Amino acid sequence: MEKLDVLLEPVRGLLLEIGAFLPRLAVALGILVVGWLLAKAFRFSVVKALRAVNFHVLTERAGIDGFLQQGGTDKDTTDMFGWIAYAMVILASLIIASNGLGLTQVTDLLGKVVFFLPRLLVALLVVILGSYFARFIGGAVRGYCKRLAISDGDLLARLAQYGVMSFVVLLAIDHLDIGGGLIQQTFLILLAGVVFAGALALGLGARERAAQLIERWFPGDAPDNKGGR
Repeated sequence: MEKLDVLLEPVRGLLLEIGAFLPRLAVALGILVVGWLLAKAFRFSVVKALRAVNFHVLTERAGIDGFLQQGGTDKDTTDMFGWIAYAMVILASLIIASNGLGLTQVTDLLGKVVFFLPRLLVALLVVILGSYFARFIGGAVRGYCKRLAISDGDLLARLAQYGVMSFVVLLAIDHLDIGGGLIQQTFLILLAGVVFAGALALGLGARERAAQLIERWFPGDAPDNKGGR
C-alpha cells in the first residue's frame, strides 16, 4: 500500500497543479476575448475620429497614402493608425493574461513592445506632417522659380523637398531611438557623402555648367566699361 502511495504521489501533484492552473487559464482566455472585442471597438473609434477631422485628406496631400498604395495595399494611413491602436489593446490584454499565468518573461517582452508603439505613432505623425511641409516647400520653390523664369525650377523644388524630407526622416528615426544612434549616424554619413560627391563633381567636372546655371538662376547685368574713360 505504501508503495502504491509513493507511485501515485507525482500523479496527485500533477493533478493539483492542473487544477490550480485551469482557473487561471480560463481567466486569461476571458481577458483575451474581452481585449479582442475592446480592440475592435477602439480601432473603429480611432478610424472614425481621424476621418471626422479629415486626417485622411492630410495624409493624401502629403503623399503617404500614394506611397502605401504603390506598395500593393488598398489601406490608407488612417487605417494603419487604426491597426496600431488595435495592436496596442491586444498587446495590453496579452500582458494582463500572461501576468496572470505567471509568464514574467513574456510579460516583460510584450511590455517593451507596448511602450514602443506610442513612439512609433509619434514618428509616423512627424513623417506625415514633415512630408506635407516638404511638399509645401517644394511648391513654394517651384512657384518662385517660375516667377523669375528659372528653367530649372522643378529640379530646385525637388532638391528642396528631398532636403526637408531627409531632415524629417532623421527626426523620426531619432525619436524611435533604434540602434542607439547608429542609424542616425549612418544616415548623416551617407547624406554628407552624397553632398560631398555632388560638390566635388560639380567643382571638378562641371565648372562651366555650374557657372551657366548660376547665371541662369541669378541673372545680373554685366558692367559696361566701354567708353567709361
